[in-house]
Amino acid sequence: MFKEFKEFLIKGNMVDMAVGFIFGAAFATVVKSLVTNVIMPPVGKLLGNVDFSQLYIALDGKEYASLKALEKAGAPAIKYGQFINDLISFIILGFVVFMFIKAYNKMKKEEPEAQPTEKTCPECAMSIPVDAKKCGYCQHQF
Repeated sequence: MFKEFKEFLIKGNMVDMAVGFIFGAAFATVVKSLVTNVIMPPVGKLLGNVDFSQLYIALDGKEYASLKALEKAGAPAIKYGQFINDLISFIILGFVVFMFIKAYNKMKKEEPEAQPTEKTCPECAMSIPVDAKKCGYCQHQF
C-alpha cells in the first residue's frame, strides 16, 4: 500500500497539481491584500469614510465601540463588512483566473482537424481512398 501511495504522489500530474495549489494559495493572499489594503480604503473614503472590515451587527443586542471590542467580549455577530471584502476578493480572483485561462487557451496550439483518408462509394458502400476517381470495387465514376 505504501508503494502505491508513493507512486501516486510521484506521478507528474500530482506534482503539477500540488504546485498549482501552492501558487493558488499565494496568489489568493496577494489578491486579499490588494482588496483589503488598496481597493477598499478608497471605496470606503468615497462612501463617507467607511471601513468595511469594521461593519457588523452584534447579535446579543449590546452596543460595542468597535469590532475588536465585540470580539474581545466574545459576542456573536454578523460581520457583513468582512463578507463584502471577501466577496470583492472572490470577484477579482475569479476575473484574474478567467483572464489567465483565456490567455492560456489562446496560446495553446490548436490541433488541425484530421482530414479523412477514405470515402464511401455511393453505389457499393465500400471504403475507397478520398482521391479516387473511380471505385475499385464497382467501377463507379466520381
